[in-house]
Amino acid sequence: MIYYTADQHFGHSNIIYLCKRPFKDISIMDESLIMNWNNTVTSEDIVYILGDLIFRSNKHAAYYIEKLNGLKHLILGNHDHRWIKNCNLSKYFTSVSDYLQIKDGETHIALCHYPMLSWSGAARGSLHVHAHIHNIREGLVFETLKKMDNALNAGVEVNGYKPVTLEELITNNVKFKESDNSVSL
Repeated sequence: MIYYTADQHFGHSNIIYLCKRPFKDISIMDESLIMNWNNTVTSEDIVYILGDLIFRSNKHAAYYIEKLNGLKHLILGNHDHRWIKNCNLSKYFTSVSDYLQIKDGETHIALCHYPMLSWSGAARGSLHVHAHIHNIREGLVFETLKKMDNALNAGVEVNGYKPVTLEELITNNVKFKESDNSVSL
């Protein structure tokens, strides 16, 4: 199986407040995210992480990454550049990039942490999977993305705090764009 996820922000206690995450504290959040991941992903599954995996953690990146199942591909986000300096990326990730184009079944997908207005194949049915906006439902960026059926937010707040398949990603994004709430646990 192929899964997509983003914006875990492991170790970042303020993210609970900023994104109104349903966790009492950072320890519970980190444990829940790891448990949700491993209850979904097997060691043979492919996971595309669209950035901001770890931020402001007092633990080494390996503490989190070693616990996560799957063959991991990291698409770098704005908060990844600090922790990756002290991590043997080739030990934990199949690939690390700023932008990646893949195929999931017959679907062409452009992967980037940041939402884009256009990408290769956008006019021919390809999809764009992004992150960065978390569960923010206001402002020009969200209003623009809301009109783009081919742009999908892989952020954990939108996807039940776990990696999801392309089908689940599409379903969760329809709900996210139509309602005032992100997908619950």
